Amino acid sequence: MARVRKKVTIRDVAEEAGVSLQTVSRVVNGGPNVRPQLRDKVQSAIDRLGYVPSLAAQRMSGSRSYIILAINDRERTLADWRERMGTDWVDQMLLGGILTCSKHGYRMMVELVDTHSDHVERELGAALSALQPDGVILTPPHSENQLITDLLAVRGIPFARIGSDAPGAGIRLTMGDEGAAHLATTRLAELGHRRIAMIAGPAQYSLSGWRIKGWRRALAEAGLPHEGLLEVGDFGYESGARAARALLTRNPDCTAIIASSDQMALAALEVARERGLEVPRDLSLISFDNTPIVRFTQPPLTAIDQPIAETVARAVEQLIARSPDADDSAVIEVAAALVERASTAPAPVKTPEHG
Repeated sequence: MARVRKKVTIRDVAEEAGVSLQTVSRVVNGGPNVRPQLRDKVQSAIDRLGYVPSLAAQRMSGSRSYIILAINDRERTLADWRERMGTDWVDQMLLGGILTCSKHGYRMMVELVDTHSDHVERELGAALSALQPDGVILTPPHSENQLITDLLAVRGIPFARIGSDAPGAGIRLTMGDEGAAHLATTRLAELGHRRIAMIAGPAQYSLSGWRIKGWRRALAEAGLPHEGLLEVGDFGYESGARAARALLTRNPDCTAIIASSDQMALAALEVARERGLEVPRDLSLISFDNTPIVRFTQPPLTAIDQPIAETVARAVEQLIARSPDADDSAVIEVAAALVERASTAPAPVKTPEHG
């Protein structure tokens, strides 16, 4: 019969190290006033016994909850989950956040909060009171919602704002959206495209404006026009289809489109097919996001790969290491990358028409 291994307790560690329970607790919780030699002695006992402190025991110390709370948009997240659209924003957020939290003995939790709810303060306030997180990660558009940022600032809870560079409280992190749009546009110009259109995201997201800025800057550097080549969607498929139709109707000589989400890029791909255009022979497409679905389209889509996991990991690191007098003046930028697939090619060569 197999022996059931006895769970190691904080008392076992104290006896092994020959110190008080309070000393072990201070070492486990990173408390002050423990001599280095004593700290090493307790840590050796922890390692020998394989002691793993429980979250409840850590929270009893009163100094920390060992919880990082990530706030995501309820409406958009639930819509993606229900429609099984293949987006992986939340997956990547959890990947970066959970692994980094675990490394430091923390736990990551996710709450969905309505962006447009009149009860946002009550919703978030209840979550903060129940969980008492040591830090909060805000994702777009919550990262630019002043009701939310003011509530966190008033409560003295450290927070990170992903996708926001506006001055104010909170650690600001961006994913290089302007540079990414510039990179995508420049690549298309290198392939000989002269009429490069963009389907941007909604204005409520600062990153939409950054991408437009990067696109326009790259066009200007290449001596190419931007007039009439911009449409705005809401990141969803239907808005992408409307935008693509408008662009191609207005610009029959357009040979490339950059779409600000994978769903809008998929819509542009379908609109191209409707019009008898072959991608990439007649029209090159570049998407933002690089979610799993774009690898399996025909053709697979070239995409800007957003470093969501790395950005959230950086946010967690910053929140855990944060000191009370931390300086929030710097914006942390985690650069995106361009993943080239089969939806981009040299611009089609226009042959002279003969009468």
